[in-house]
Amino acid sequence: MGFYYEKVVRPVLFRMDPEKAHDLGVTALDYLGRVRPLCRFMEWWNLVEPPRPIKLFGLEFPNAVGLAAGMDKNGRFWRAGPALGFGHVEIGTVTYRQQPGNERPRVFRYPEHGAIINRMGFNNEGAEAIASRLRQQLGGGGKTRRIPLGINIGKSRIVPLDQAVEDYLHSFRSLVDYADYIVVNVSSPNTRDLRKLQAEDQLDVLLAELRESNLSRARKLGQQPTPLLLKIAPDLSFREIDNVLETLERREVNGIVATNTTVERPQPMHRVRESGGLSGAPLHRRSLQVVNYIHRCTGGRLPIIGVGGISGPETAGAMMDAGATLVQIYSGMVYKGPFVAKGIARALAPRQSNWI
Repeated sequence: MGFYYEKVVRPVLFRMDPEKAHDLGVTALDYLGRVRPLCRFMEWWNLVEPPRPIKLFGLEFPNAVGLAAGMDKNGRFWRAGPALGFGHVEIGTVTYRQQPGNERPRVFRYPEHGAIINRMGFNNEGAEAIASRLRQQLGGGGKTRRIPLGINIGKSRIVPLDQAVEDYLHSFRSLVDYADYIVVNVSSPNTRDLRKLQAEDQLDVLLAELRESNLSRARKLGQQPTPLLLKIAPDLSFREIDNVLETLERREVNGIVATNTTVERPQPMHRVRESGGLSGAPLHRRSLQVVNYIHRCTGGRLPIIGVGGISGPETAGAMMDAGATLVQIYSGMVYKGPFVAKGIARALAPRQSNWI
């Protein structure tokens, strides 16, 4: 299947504008997700489920491979995730306000480097519209699905930094009923001033307010709080990462997603001048460094979802060796096809262990 995609399907898609090709893929997977019998058959064929699932955040992940945020921004096709072989799906980034994102063109492929640069700018339909879609997909509410669903939330572009906390809280409250876990995205390079929220004072206030809202909701409903994770940039210095980790411990955040895209242009991309966040193979080395640093600093106590340049068993295995418990794919799906998760999950299956 991978050979057919790379030799037949990908050349056709790569002759299209990158964003149009992405939208075509989203539409196709949306239709797939609506055909439940076909999804169940494909799930039987593609979803690798070792005898022992990965237990993390009080959830069970059938395998270690997830679909990263950015692919399904509006929660349209996540139900097809198991049919493609993914053990979890993260939708978003979702902002409270509907927004079109940055001007086009805003996505650029570099096939010779296995890389993508995007400056999308959190284009999405807004938290309330996406919550309505999830409610309909789930038959009115609840969290019944085959694999865990994460929801990634970010700051609305028109909201100034001093009002960011309330903006995140609006998104959290709109979407938390449908999420198995929530990821707080403060690390995209494509929304002005967003990365300033990674600074210790800003981050502490944001996470404190989200945690209190989470706990208050849990007490009211008589259930456990929804797991809360933070997604960080690969461009932070190690000292800045130390400050982030201290804040996460103080605010009892459940995990970290490392990393987002980079504004750096590592080899072999050093001559590329297109602005935006770089993902794919050139990001892999730095993401590994960040994941390993977090793992060593926390003694392995803080669960890490590793993202960045994962395209096959070797790169996924390296991320696990660095300290990640789960991995996520974005650019790897663009270059290797929609069923790339199956081969990676099969290769990682012997590593799976139970997490409490």
